[in-house]
Amino acid sequence: MLTGRSNAHLVTLGEGPHRLQKEAAQAFKKMRQAASVDGFDLQPASTFRDFSRQLAIWNGKFHGERPVLDKNSQPVDISELTTAERCELILRWSALPGASRHHWGSDLDVYDPSLLPADKKLQLEPWEYDEGGYFYPLNQWLSAHMAEFGFYRPYAKDTGGVAVEPWHLSYRPLAQECEKLLTPQVLISAWTGQEVAAADWLAGQMTEIFPRFIALSPL
Repeated sequence: MLTGRSNAHLVTLGEGPHRLQKEAAQAFKKMRQAASVDGFDLQPASTFRDFSRQLAIWNGKFHGERPVLDKNSQPVDISELTTAERCELILRWSALPGASRHHWGSDLDVYDPSLLPADKKLQLEPWEYDEGGYFYPLNQWLSAHMAEFGFYRPYAKDTGGVAVEPWHLSYRPLAQECEKLLTPQVLISAWTGQEVAAADWLAGQMTEIFPRFIALSPL
């Protein structure tokens, strides 16, 4: 469950494909109701993501089959980059397979479809949630109220690792337990038998990668 190789810990979040752990789902539904009273249509853009999906994202980016962004959310040509440079860029926006918080069923990405212009596609990039962006009012509401329902933003600040993600919420009671359980050894063991791009290099650099891009400061 911790590394996304099981979905036995999940329930559906109403209709559609979205799934969370039961406690997180119940808390999100209450928060969504409160947001509705204040005029927002709070919806999940992404909830549970399994290991295979995260593996496809990681490998696709490493091999240049998916866009890779720089720190300013601009596309980068990775064809001339070293393994280290590729991994650094990818890790800023995408988790390693087995290390995504979306595996846990405690985390989700949120937006308000009623605020998204009809001719625009959801990007999940910081400018959409910053002042002047489509979802800035929702961002402000979440900052004021999400803690009342047990949620917080694990990527609220740029500390030199993962980029700021104002759309990404964690349900604290569950997420804090998962953070304690996920270790470099657990992560690397999840890669056994899997074709993870740059796995050997990543394993060799894990003591540096883990504290920057995976482990967070105590909640």
